[in-house]
Amino acid sequence: MLKSIKTGVLAIILIGTAIIAKAQKVIDAGTITYGVEYVLNDDQKKQVDASVLPSESKVEFNGNMSKVQIDMGMAMLKILTDASIKNALVLVDIPMMQKQYAAKMSKEDIEQQSGSLKFSGFTATGEKQNIAGFNAEKYNYKDNNGASYELWATKELKLAAGAIPLGFEEVKGTPIKFSNSQDGYKTVLTLKNVKEDKVGPFSLDIPKGYELKTMEELKAMRGGR
Repeated sequence: MLKSIKTGVLAIILIGTAIIAKAQKVIDAGTITYGVEYVLNDDQKKQVDASVLPSESKVEFNGNMSKVQIDMGMAMLKILTDASIKNALVLVDIPMMQKQYAAKMSKEDIEQQSGSLKFSGFTATGEKQNIAGFNAEKYNYKDNNGASYELWATKELKLAAGAIPLGFEEVKGTPIKFSNSQDGYKTVLTLKNVKEDKVGPFSLDIPKGYELKTMEELKAMRGGR
């Protein structure tokens, strides 16, 4: 009897330890893969064919730094962001033209690109859902224009600051399904998987061979969007 009781207690301890370990999982460096859904208005649908846009987004992160790489067909776009100072560096490689451009982004530039939106009032709803193997809870929140949003966050995964989307630092958990806006184009990103890996380190220093441009000049090169 005593042996069975000890065995039962040990099993409970082991199960409890496994639950705690999952809840406290921390990843300081790695790669996140998101599925991307495009939410376009009628005018945007006339300008952009969402079916040819990337259906996935991969974010490499290390500490406060992150890197997003986007294949634009004729060009490769890389965006490096420092979450601690909210500055970024945009790198554009155009192999056919043998051109490489770089543009720095200040905190104000990043805010302007996202429509100067600021989020607040994150409130847990109690609604639960499993996303990519993580138990997540739905949160409601608003922007500074009064518009309402929702996101899903999990407490079973803790990522380095560089992996947390800008504007969601107040969320009590890690956002794994959320809306994003760049230059007026809205997307919904949903976590597909996260992999702990040795990536980086990353830097906001301009690599050798890149020609420095302003963000306005880069936008003019891609049609003013």
